Amino acid sequence: MIDITRMDGRMLMINAELIETVEETPDTVITLTTGRKIIVKESRQEVKNLVKSYRKDVFA
Repeated sequence: MIDITRMDGRMLMINAELIETVEETPDTVITLTTGRKIIVKESRQEVKNLVKSYRKDVFA
C-alpha cells in the first residue's frame, strides 16, 4: 500500500499492485485496474518513486 494525497488534502492508501496508469493532465490521475480514477497532489514521478519503494520493501 502507498500513501497518496487527494486534491482536497485527505490522505488515502491505495494498493500499488492495482495501479494501471499514472498520467499528468496537468493534475496527476491514477487509474486502477478496477477502472476507478483518483486525482492526487503528487506528481507522476513521486507516485513512481512511492511504487518503487513499496516494491523494494515487499521483495526485500
